[in-house]
Amino acid sequence: MTDPVLAAGAVCWKVTLKGKLRILVVHRTQHKDTSLPKGKLDPGETLPETAVREIAEETGLVVGLGAPLGVVEYVMPNGRDKKVYYWAAEVEPLAIANSTFASNDEIEELTWMSVPKARKRLSYPHDIDIVERFAELYAQGRARTFAIIALRHGKATPPAEWAGPDATRPLLPRGEIQSLSVAPGIAAFRPAKLISSTAVRCTTTINPTARLTGLPVAQTDKISQDAYSGRDEAVTDVVAKRLEKRVTAVLCSHGPVLPQIIEAVTRATGTPDSARLQRAAALSTGEYAVLHVPVDRPESGLVAVEIHGPAV
Repeated sequence: MTDPVLAAGAVCWKVTLKGKLRILVVHRTQHKDTSLPKGKLDPGETLPETAVREIAEETGLVVGLGAPLGVVEYVMPNGRDKKVYYWAAEVEPLAIANSTFASNDEIEELTWMSVPKARKRLSYPHDIDIVERFAELYAQGRARTFAIIALRHGKATPPAEWAGPDATRPLLPRGEIQSLSVAPGIAAFRPAKLISSTAVRCTTTINPTARLTGLPVAQTDKISQDAYSGRDEAVTDVVAKRLEKRVTAVLCSHGPVLPQIIEAVTRATGTPDSARLQRAAALSTGEYAVLHVPVDRPESGLVAVEIHGPAV
């Protein structure tokens, strides 16, 4: 059986100076249809990376991803299955001002329009379904989010094969590849803060993300494995500060500490336990969990939890 074609995109949205919600639709040149910006996964990419790249290519807009809006599946004219993953993406005024879009062979025109107009203009029911999911989030006051991104370090040299202190264990070549692979996906969520355990395997893992984003890495023992004791006061302090700041932050840590990070976020946001959160607390090396928190009412519960890993 042939694997489905994977693609990713977003509901790009903004609020006008008069407080009106507008979403962006694209009018495609060759297909003569109206749809949401999206595109196919390139080899070696992860889906969040694809979404941001395709939006930039189709619209000239540089965006950061918000909460996921779901997946649509359909059969293409050639008979192959296709799966498209969507996120919400609020577009900042500066991004609109700096857009490099010009009508071309793929996209003829971009139009910002109200949700009711989009329902009438979009050519495909599955696009309308995604817009409806976004509209519901917006009506609930939960469309604008920030994220706590919990990242587990890449594959490291096993303790039995390392003579030095545990905190100095380096990444294996596979761990280095994992770190490079996940960095563009993490950067797609536009973090404003990078925090790492002081262990070498963590700082090395987050370094490619730091290079991509241009952000410094703040190191702390509070989320290190050496300081892990089963008590979560130190981790709770780190998480509480990030929630107070209400900007997207990455916390690069260790397998035993990750459940504490996830628990601290869910407790502070009043989010009930779920299978998805349990999976987020049990990340494999190189994986990361994105916990989307509503900006206006963090205590109302997480909007979504998603998990990503290396493409290789």
